[in-house]
Amino acid sequence: MKHLLSTREMTRAEALQILDTAERMGELGQQSVRKLPALRGRTVVNLFFEDSTRTRISFETAAKRLSADVLNFSPKGSSVSKGESLKDTAQTLMAMNADAVVIRHGASGAPQQLATSGWIDAAVLNAGDGKHEHPTQALLDAMTLRQHRARLAGVDPTGTDLAGMHVVIVGDVLHSRVVRSNMWLLSTLGARVTLVAPPTLVPVGVQHWPVEVRFDLDEALAEGPDAVMMLRVQRERMHAAFFPSETEYARTWGLTHERLQLLDAAGLETAIMHPGPMNRGLEISSEAADSPRSTVLRQVANGVSVRMACLYLLLTGEDETAGADPFSTEETR
Repeated sequence: MKHLLSTREMTRAEALQILDTAERMGELGQQSVRKLPALRGRTVVNLFFEDSTRTRISFETAAKRLSADVLNFSPKGSSVSKGESLKDTAQTLMAMNADAVVIRHGASGAPQQLATSGWIDAAVLNAGDGKHEHPTQALLDAMTLRQHRARLAGVDPTGTDLAGMHVVIVGDVLHSRVVRSNMWLLSTLGARVTLVAPPTLVPVGVQHWPVEVRFDLDEALAEGPDAVMMLRVQRERMHAAFFPSETEYARTWGLTHERLQLLDAAGLETAIMHPGPMNRGLEISSEAADSPRSTVLRQVANGVSVRMACLYLLLTGEDETAGADPFSTEETR
């Protein structure tokens, strides 16, 4: 695998390799030295044309824990604000000997163009492009779901897929790149995916997706899904009235305190997920976001592990020279 651009073409074997590697990377958090020498001497560029907190910091942390040098790029204050093209920006970075470029861009297909245009000779990782995809978010969500299932069963998550799990994804499907990456990956790993949204926030062509579509959240929750993933209402991408009011949206499609109580009363083990950032009181109540069911912070932690795994696999090809263990740590000064 030369690049990580999408989950649509990702095989089950490739996904499990990343997830299993991420589980090992996650073990670093339990050690006194949380750093590996695997990417020493490599340079990773974070090329973010859109605002980001979690994803950018997560990729930066992942690269540094692998001992890579990290360059953070933002269009604000750069030559992009003067009209510099993506091509010229990318080639400037390559002149600095970048080994990997992590790109977030408002235009769908920008990472694909960067990877296939011949402008650069570096691994390209898609950190979110327009309304297209966000593959590492889907991978960290899958990792979180595996851990949820393994915890309930009392087994090791390594090596297992999501066969038989039911995941309900709720909210602003129309504008979400997270849901697009998730539906492909979760389906590849054997999960059943149900989308719940207002009719105005369901995209054209959804009938061709490997999902079931519903409009009644209470009906979907009554089936006792393994997890419910609440999507952020993306106000910044909305240029029309997609629902009557925020109060109406929260009442009909939000994970309210009342719906949380119903899950508790039914004795269900449904995990509550959210890719962040959250609009508390809109798509999710504070009670749900902070409940013991919530995996939000676990998703953030798993994001670092997944991105470490992706960088490691892309940049090393799993080469283990001289019999060295790539997962052994060493003190760094």
